[in-house]
Amino acid sequence: MVTNPDQSSASPSLNPTNPSDWQELGPHLIFLLEAPRNSMFDFDASDFVAWFRAVGLKYKRVETLFESVAPHIGHLYTLVLTDILKRWQLLKGKKAILCTGTDEHGMKVGTTSHILFNEGYLWIFSQIQRAAAKAGQDVRDFCNQNHENFRILAQRANVSHDHFIRTSDDDHKFSVQHFWLMLKERGYIYTSKHEGWYSVSDETFYPASAVQLTLDPSTGRKFMASIETGKEVEWTSETNYHFRLSSFKDRLLEFYRTHPTFVEPEARMSHVIQAVNSGLEDLSVSRPRERLSWGIQVPNDETQTIYVWLDALINYLTKANYPFQIPGQEDAAGWPADCHVIGKDIIRFHCIYWPAFLMALDLPLPRQVLTHAHWTLGRAKMAKSTGNAVNPFFAIDRFGVDTMRYYLAHDGGIRDDADYENAYIIERYKKGLSGGIGNLTSRIVRGKQWSVREAVEFMSKRLGESMLEDSYSKLQRHLTDLPLSVNEKMELNPGSALREIMSVIYETNAYMQHSEPWSYGAERDEGRNAKVNTVIYLCAESLRICGILLQPYMPNTMKRLLDMLGVASDARLLENTAFGADIDYGTSTVELGRGLNGVLFPPLSSDT
Repeated sequence: MVTNPDQSSASPSLNPTNPSDWQELGPHLIFLLEAPRNSMFDFDASDFVAWFRAVGLKYKRVETLFESVAPHIGHLYTLVLTDILKRWQLLKGKKAILCTGTDEHGMKVGTTSHILFNEGYLWIFSQIQRAAAKAGQDVRDFCNQNHENFRILAQRANVSHDHFIRTSDDDHKFSVQHFWLMLKERGYIYTSKHEGWYSVSDETFYPASAVQLTLDPSTGRKFMASIETGKEVEWTSETNYHFRLSSFKDRLLEFYRTHPTFVEPEARMSHVIQAVNSGLEDLSVSRPRERLSWGIQVPNDETQTIYVWLDALINYLTKANYPFQIPGQEDAAGWPADCHVIGKDIIRFHCIYWPAFLMALDLPLPRQVLTHAHWTLGRAKMAKSTGNAVNPFFAIDRFGVDTMRYYLAHDGGIRDDADYENAYIIERYKKGLSGGIGNLTSRIVRGKQWSVREAVEFMSKRLGESMLEDSYSKLQRHLTDLPLSVNEKMELNPGSALREIMSVIYETNAYMQHSEPWSYGAERDEGRNAKVNTVIYLCAESLRICGILLQPYMPNTMKRLLDMLGVASDARLLENTAFGADIDYGTSTVELGRGLNGVLFPPLSSDT
């Protein structure tokens, strides 16, 4: 890292309370050899700053020219998390609809993904905002490229979406403009001159109490930034439309009081309440079209563009047939959502602004917001501009889609950030997939000294009998309790539910190793044959029950597992996971293969 030999260039005399100082500042000369991972200046895909060598070791900060539209591992995580929740609803026998897509309006680059599911319906919305005007290409072409990247990622990740929406679609534009007109008709929108600190990265204004003078320790550069996100802000003065957010403080606080689990985890609910308690200012909900031309025009005012977050949030309603819902029958179109699932960096928009917008029109609020944590790399924030990022397409190519779905669900954080590492993927693969599920499956369905079908037939006549072995009884109890336990954890933490399933897989492998059914040989008497069938049946039941429960995580591989067990296609729902519920399986419907041919999880080609 190169230190700054000329501290005067960092403008140390700036007065943060005097906006004119910042307006007149102009470009700084700063000094940077590499982007510091611990720098307060945030080098990520949403704030990529091009650095050009000026003189010697000096670099000059310039405006953003182009920002990559390539998805990163965080997008894959949210897509997978969403798809797991949708598939879980299907597993429970409910109708589920998954809608994903791209948000194509705004001034910046920023990528987030959100999901929401309803009692019987589930939706996902992936939001991508791009500064297309500065990318050197047509805005529509830029958005088409961006849209295609995310559509392909969803396809490669085996995401079972029913719709792939774009906020530039005509039906969404109609929904947004109708929503705007209703807000205006009810008196919640007015025109006013707005002065304040605006973050292009966050696409929002911040009050003076929410910004602070920030110092980049590596360069000595000072700049104003959001306290909440750390993103740089600039002083802006313009005339636009405002939403009367301040009038919803009491209603929001009362809603939080009566719905204490509205935001999960609990700690983030506390942050939301604290933010609203500290006071709300009216929200600027449009930008002059001369500054933001790419977006939905304010109805009857060609000089203004609707605020990108108001535009984007309404997308949750677009595919729920808004505004054509019949009053009192909103549920028929899948609204309100039982749960929004969002990244922790956009809580304010979803837990304060969005509820207020809905309250203004007397529309039902989502019942819960699940906020998940982020992924780091080497314990540092991922940032494409520093090379500290993971390409999800490369990861899928190397490890396979189901392996990546398993790893992201297993290690991905809800409360705390998770660190991404190839070594962790390999470790999870060897222990959980190859050595856990794969090893147990090969032992049971490919064993030469026993028959799964014979074991099922034998035990189906004895399920009511008491088993003498404590290890059998213990594992049977765990299998009996597993579906209910997984269902309870699945709603708010699919990773925890997955680890619960895997603990039973490990226990089953240990039980089989301890029981040693192979030690009885191929020729055995009736008593020994009964012991072998008892062991094989319990292990097969464990595979059957766990295989059904694991379908949302690894749909392709679990389909093959259940095919190998001979489980009928109409016996793979949650209701079929009761211990002993299926007495008809045991004959494989697919070729089992020999050696490595046909195993569920063959050895990896590389361990590094």
